[in-house]
Amino acid sequence: MTKKVFGYPEFDASGEKILTTYDNEYSDMLMDIRVYKMKAGEERTFCREGEEVAVLLLSGKITYIFDGQEKAVTRKDVFTEGPWCVHVCGGTKVIVKADADAEILVQCTKNDKQFPAKLYAPEDAPWGYSCVGKFGNVAKRRVNTIFDHDIAPYSNMVLGEVLNDRGNWSGYLPHRHPQPETYYFKFDHPEGFGASFVGDQVFKSTDGSFSAIPGGELHPQAVAPGYQMYTCWMIRHLDGNPWLQTDRCEDERYVWLHDAKF
Repeated sequence: MTKKVFGYPEFDASGEKILTTYDNEYSDMLMDIRVYKMKAGEERTFCREGEEVAVLLLSGKITYIFDGQEKAVTRKDVFTEGPWCVHVCGGTKVIVKADADAEILVQCTKNDKQFPAKLYAPEDAPWGYSCVGKFGNVAKRRVNTIFDHDIAPYSNMVLGEVLNDRGNWSGYLPHRHPQPETYYFKFDHPEGFGASFVGDQVFKSTDGSFSAIPGGELHPQAVAPGYQMYTCWMIRHLDGNPWLQTDRCEDERYVWLHDAKF
């Protein structure tokens, strides 16, 4: 039976959208990932024993309260402004108060290490263009890394964001790595769409959909002309084998494109 590697979840009545958990059909992601819509005045608390938690603001205005700190932050949307994210170890409480309607993404995984709580601001994760001028200039995209093994070696996760230029590819050349990765997609117009490739499977990426990429599978993406695609990319380190920026392994069938002239 072919492993299901994509999903189109909906928000439930409480405003929760479940992507991956430790015991649903995407358990091989080794992460619990959920998205929440919050109404102005609403409050949510996140705290897990034995699990680290990252709470990323996707849009809106919220106040983070954590580890004796309080910070009000805003983000118009993922296409025009950079990320705010709180990252804490197991047992540390994060309270999120919605000062206006907001949307947040919460990424968790098992981790017994204790480490200081950290608030990442947009200046900590600047956007940088990648693949400009390569492959006919149709694979350029902006990327940020909120935290990875170099930034937070105590973490078992990686969290970052990608913005595809309209009609362009990302994750190109087709590449793989041993660690599982989850993509969460948003589009600058609700009817926007793209294509997500996971191994030999292809699915239509739409606003609010996700792909669950098992370790070792190739996973390039593309977006339709006229639309910007946002991807929140989340990797789970393997025990004794953390994902590193140098671990990107391009499929040897396509590496000739590095020297091709278009």
